[in-house]
Amino acid sequence: MDSLSSMFDDVKRMDKRQFCYQVLSFGMIVSSALMIWKGLMVVTGSESPIVVVLSGSMEPAFQRGDLLFLTNYEEEDIRVGEIVVFKIDGRDIPIVHRVLKLHEKEDGTIKFLTKGDNNSVDDRGLYAPGQLWLDRKDVVGRARGFLPYVGIVTIVMNDYPKFKYAVLACLGLYVLIHRE
Repeated sequence: MDSLSSMFDDVKRMDKRQFCYQVLSFGMIVSSALMIWKGLMVVTGSESPIVVVLSGSMEPAFQRGDLLFLTNYEEEDIRVGEIVVFKIDGRDIPIVHRVLKLHEKEDGTIKFLTKGDNNSVDDRGLYAPGQLWLDRKDVVGRARGFLPYVGIVTIVMNDYPKFKYAVLACLGLYVLIHRE
């Protein structure tokens, strides 16, 4: 408790110029992170270049909490066996599954069916009502690499929102009172 009061004493001792400098530094950190994210979006062609595996449906290939790196180049064809991340209309969270079958129409458009490696049936039950195949527009990206268990922090913060706000508050407070 003593260290908390000493932190607030540090903030009280700051003059307005120092405090404004700290707020601007915090703003620069946040805007730099956003610029890096937008840059990754441009380079990878994906609206979400990094995703976390949220379920065990892709075990043993990917575990819950693995961090996936995605690309989504339009000129590359989707192939059977490839791991894709896709979004379904009406669902906010993207799904990471493997392409099971391809279906090429007479006009040259390709549709595909997906399935989780650890699931017993294909994903038609997950698709929007009346949708039997996925289109290219549904794809957020294709898995190109991963870091095991790095995304578990995201899962913990989503499962325990109070913990997330406490961590963010501590980081913000640290940036504001840290003078270097």
